[in-house]
Amino acid sequence: METYSFLRGLADSWALLLLVLFFVGVILFVFRPGARKAQKDAAESIFRHENRPARTDEKEGR
Repeated sequence: METYSFLRGLADSWALLLLVLFFVGVILFVFRPGARKAQKDAAESIFRHENRPARTDEKEGR
């Protein structure tokens, strides 16, 4: 049972700390300076080669 107690203590402290640090790192990565251009480019990439709105029958998938 000593192994279980050790692993439980490890999971309670260090794993939680690592997950919180990972979460904070992801948030900082997303909101880093200069990320807006890359995010906007990714968001608009599906419309890059469109030069007119889709016709009504194309919108419905016919």
